Amino acid sequence: MLTLENVSISYGPIRAVRNVNLTVSQGEIVTLLGPNGAGKSTTLSAIVGLQPVASGRIVFDGRPITSMATEQLVRLGLTLTPEGRRVFAGLTVEENLRLGAASRRDRKAVAKTQDEIFDLFPILKDRLQQLAGSLSGGEQQQLAIARSLASAPKLLLLDEPSLGLAPQIVDQIFDLIVELRRRGLTILLVEQNTELSLEVSDRGYVYTNGEISLSGTSKELRESDDVAAAYLGMEA
Repeated sequence: MLTLENVSISYGPIRAVRNVNLTVSQGEIVTLLGPNGAGKSTTLSAIVGLQPVASGRIVFDGRPITSMATEQLVRLGLTLTPEGRRVFAGLTVEENLRLGAASRRDRKAVAKTQDEIFDLFPILKDRLQQLAGSLSGGEQQQLAIARSLASAPKLLLLDEPSLGLAPQIVDQIFDLIVELRRRGLTILLVEQNTELSLEVSDRGYVYTNGEISLSGTSKELRESDDVAAAYLGMEA
C-alpha cells in the first residue's frame, strides 16, 4: 500500500531523515519508534506532502506521490492526524467534522461515514454543537481522529495520539486503534509509548538520528535487547 524508497528529508542544510526505506501493507498497523527528534514525525509530514522530499520516492497504492499536494493525497485516501490535538478550537464539533469531509462529494457516503464515526465516538454525537476548544483533552483527541476519519482514508497516519493524555484515556485511544484496524483501516503510527504501540502493531521501525537502525515484527522488537533497554525500561 505504502512504500518509501531511499527517502531523505532536509530542513535547509540539515538532513533530518536519511535514506529511509519502509513499507506498510494493507490492513497492517506499523509503528515508528525512536527518541524525539529522530525523524519520525518528519517522515509522516513528508508522506502527506507537508514537508518536501530531498531525494527518494514515495509510492501509495502503486502510484508515485512524492510531489503531490496534500489535498490530492487526502482524495487518494491518505490522511494525517497530527501531534497535539490540532482541532479548530473556535468551531463546533460538527463544523470540525464537516471540514474533515470537505474533499468528498458523495453526501450519502459522507452521512454513512458520520454514522460510523458516532458509533466509534458516541461522546462526539452528544457534543455536536459544543466548541471544540471547550472539550477535554481526551475528547479533543477523539475529535482529531474523527475529523481524519471523515475523509474516509485508506491509510491513517497517527502522530503521537497519546501525548499529554491521562493513562485511562490513553488505553481508550489504543483500544480505538485496534478497533479501526479490525474495521479494515491501515495505520502508520508514531508513538512515544513504545510498549503500547508494540502491543497493537504488526511491525515496527526504529529511528536513530534520522535513519532506520532496526526493523522487524513487533514480537521481534519487543524481544530485542536494544529496544528493551532504550524504550521499555528493561536491562539488556
